[in-house]
Order: sequence, then C-alpha cells, then structure tokens
Amino acid sequence: MKAFAALSIAALSAAAAATAHAEGPSRLDKIRETGVITLGHPETSVPFAYLDGNQKPIGYTVEICQQVAQYVKEALKLPKLEVRYNPTTSATRIPLLANGTIDLECGNTTNKEDRHKFVSFAPTTFLAQVVVVARKDGGVDPNNLATFKGKSIAAQAGGQTFKLASQLNAQGNLGITIVPAKDTGETFLMVESGRVAGTMNDDGLAYGSVASSKDPSAFVIGTKGYELAPYGIMQPKDDPAFKKVVDGAVLDMIKNGKVAALYEKYFNSPIPPKQINLKYPMSDAFKRALANPTDSGDPKAYE
Repeated sequence: MKAFAALSIAALSAAAAATAHAEGPSRLDKIRETGVITLGHPETSVPFAYLDGNQKPIGYTVEICQQVAQYVKEALKLPKLEVRYNPTTSATRIPLLANGTIDLECGNTTNKEDRHKFVSFAPTTFLAQVVVVARKDGGVDPNNLATFKGKSIAAQAGGQTFKLASQLNAQGNLGITIVPAKDTGETFLMVESGRVAGTMNDDGLAYGSVASSKDPSAFVIGTKGYELAPYGIMQPKDDPAFKKVVDGAVLDMIKNGKVAALYEKYFNSPIPPKQINLKYPMSDAFKRALANPTDSGDPKAYE
C-alpha cells in the first residue's frame, strides 16, 4: 500500500505541474502562492461535518478533506500547507466555492447533475437515501407522506431535500407546508420542539441527529427512501488541474481502504464529543460505489 501511495503522489505531482502549466491559472496556483488551502464545512451535519467540544470542525467528510489537503501539499512539493476552515450552509456553499473563499466543500452535498453547471465533484464518498424523521407521538408515518397532510415538514433551505419535499408535495397535492431551515441542526430542532411534524433529510444525517438528541427513543426514522443521493467533495468548476489532484487523492484513499476505515469510525463507533454511536452499517449500494468509483451525478450509476 505504501508503494502504491508513493506512486500516486508522484503521478499527482507530475499532473499538477504539467496540467496547470498547460491549461492556465488553477486553484493550485493560489494554494502554491499562499501556502493555504481553505476547507468549507457545515457545523451541524453529524457525522459528516460538525464541531467538537472545542468548537473545531471534525467529521467523516472533514477528515477525508484533511487527507486530500496533504495530497495537495505533497503534489505541489510545499514544505508546509496551512489548512483553514470556513463554515458553510446549503445556501452559501456554492457561492463561497465559486468566489474563491473556499477551495473544497467538505460536508454532505449531493452530487446532482444540474449542479455541474456551477461546480465539480470528486468521486462519491457516501451514498445516501432521503428519508423522513418524525416524533413517535406525532400521529404521522414517515413512510407515507399523505399522513402529513395539513402539517409541516422542515428541510434545509437551498438544499436538494427542500426541492424534493416541495416536488413530492406538489405532485401528490398533499397540502404540506415545507418549512425552510438553515441547516440540519435547525431542521431537527423544529421536529424536537414540535414546531413541525417531521423533517426530510438524508439517512446518514437523520441517524446522526436522532443519536445526538436528548431522547433518541422519541423519534422514528423512515425506512422508505424518497431519492438516492450520492455525496462528493465539491470543488471548483473548469479547473482540470485541481480536479486531477483532488480526484486522484480520493481514489487513492478509496483503494487503500482509508475511506472505508473512516466510515467505520464515524458510523459504527462512538464519536466525539458525546460518544454517540450511529450503528449504521455500510449499505451494499455504497460498497458497490467504492468498488467502482465514479463522480457521476446520475443516481442510475449507483443501482
């Protein structure tokens, strides 16, 4: 594995130098000149990206990005690379990436083909199903949206789940009020406080929210998947030199087992700061995705 990693770094270094020179300015040039790479991250997306007891960003995707930063450092042959962090939300992550405030977005962003007009994605590092979470005493069934008729469901503003919830509501003429929230933490707080009857979110986030709550037994997570959602580290559009290095780093981590190891760390082990355990084994679909890495935004590519 060490030999494979060394070869990978050598290849990435050559690609970084040759491609950046051939294709003009790249995010790599900025990182080389400043000695800084900035990682964007949500703050409440357990277990993907959130804050620990010292208010420092941690999580499954954050750690993958931290490893990618080390690959970038070695590919650019920098003696030192400072890693900075910048909070993001569903509404701000794409603009912050486009204007250069962040270099990578390290959270739980769904790789959707319509987003390819604005950004690029690294190979998929999580495969989610969109589900509904509700209180057990709420008189609703998370697997049947019709039971929410006349009630409210929260979803992240600017996120794919908000769009999906709105579409399903309109298609079924369900009369549900879709309430926007700034992030995962706020959507779940709305359910916990009884302000809404449920929240639509990706399953990994749903399990993280319930496990982190004061009384996990008070909630039910739906088993019906309303949409497949491949997650990938989001990166700038039309920057092939940077994409080669980032994608190469992620592919190396998939092949050498680091991504699978991080999955076990964050989904099947106690995680800080509260030492909760999501107890959420890797799905067969995600196992297939790791065996056949792709940066496709087409859900059919993961079936």
